[in-house]
Amino acid sequence: CIRDRFKIGCLTALSFLSLVAITIYLFGSGFISRTQGFLMVIMFFGMYVGFGILIVSYRFIMKLDDD
Repeated sequence: CIRDRFKIGCLTALSFLSLVAITIYLFGSGFISRTQGFLMVIMFFGMYVGFGILIVSYRFIMKLDDD
């Protein structure tokens, strides 16, 4: 059980870091500006935190409904 959570956490971090790496590559190749790249990284972080809060709250509500 704890091993599965660790796996999910590692995969989530890996997907976030890959999106950041793609953003850095786009900035390095001149396709996007520095400000756009920074805003994209902030947006990715916000999405991951926001969806994480939604998932945690959904699981908490489902535990309350099981009673």
